[in-house]
Amino acid sequence: MIELAPEIVLIGGDVFHQVRPTNTAILHAYLQFARLRAALPRTEIVMVAGNHDTPRSTETGSILRLFASLGLHVVDGEPRALDFPSLDLSVLAVADNQHERPRLVPPGTHRWNVLLLHGEVEGMLGPFAATHAMNAEGIPQDDLHPARWNYIALGHYHVYRRLSPNQFYSGSLDYTSTNVWGEMVEQQLAGVPGKGIIEHDLATGQHTFHHLPTARAFVDLPALSARGLTTEEVNERVAAAVDACPGGIDDKVVRLVVRDMPRHITRQLDHRQLREYRRRALHFHLDTRRPEMIRSVGHGAPGRRPSLADFVRDKLRERFVAADVDRDALVELGLRYLRDAEEREGAATSSLLGVEN
Repeated sequence: MIELAPEIVLIGGDVFHQVRPTNTAILHAYLQFARLRAALPRTEIVMVAGNHDTPRSTETGSILRLFASLGLHVVDGEPRALDFPSLDLSVLAVADNQHERPRLVPPGTHRWNVLLLHGEVEGMLGPFAATHAMNAEGIPQDDLHPARWNYIALGHYHVYRRLSPNQFYSGSLDYTSTNVWGEMVEQQLAGVPGKGIIEHDLATGQHTFHHLPTARAFVDLPALSARGLTTEEVNERVAAAVDACPGGIDDKVVRLVVRDMPRHITRQLDHRQLREYRRRALHFHLDTRRPEMIRSVGHGAPGRRPSLADFVRDKLRERFVAADVDRDALVELGLRYLRDAEEREGAATSSLLGVEN
């Protein structure tokens, strides 16, 4: 941003990942915003609070107010219309909180009108987005009145996205959500190179997304299936996947998904090998997923509930077993155990009734 030296910087919220960040995070952010302000003393900087920055109680102050002491325009409560006469510009700044959202139209008579808003525009989030909030209602596109704005700067969604010629989510500066792997998939689907910032010229309409290298490398290794494999075979395939990682896994954030992994195989994995991967990587996550259950769809005539024997038979037929196990023999053995248990229970009941009679 210092190199680009813009006339105004818009920060769309979620400066921190939580309402009460660590002292280290606060100090780092303060030093960096102080650096930005010192390097660009004439640049206007507007910041709105996001859902991560906003306390649930209105009595709790927002940490973002700290940056107002540096000369930043911080909007963490009610929406504010900010006028910048020297730029012939007005900015309507709307944070994500419990305050009533105003009618989203330009507030003044300046030549340039910009809307800075943190929120979810209706229907725009992708299938892997990690920003869905419980009971959150998307903002209808018509409520934005896009034709009345020169530019709409949106915060909340972590992947760069264009909604219309003058309406953009800049995305986050790094991978910080609860589903960074989903973000990477959405980036690939949208043809986005990664994280970055937007440079937009109101006069010419020239728009540039500046890709920024992240501080950490994220690697999602090709997924594996453990179906029908022994523990040793799973260990070998995990090792081969790690060894095939371009540039190695050292100092990277790495995930390896292994599907169809029975619980007993997970317990018997080579944990010494996994500890070594975790030592080498900045973070190594072996994401093991159990086999999907096959749901049964009914038995016999309409209205007939499945018997316990039906239930046991279906569960044993669905259960994942090693390749050398005879499934039919397993089913028959399970049903025999069930019959034996029912016969013992019946005999015990008959004996009890005989005593009472």
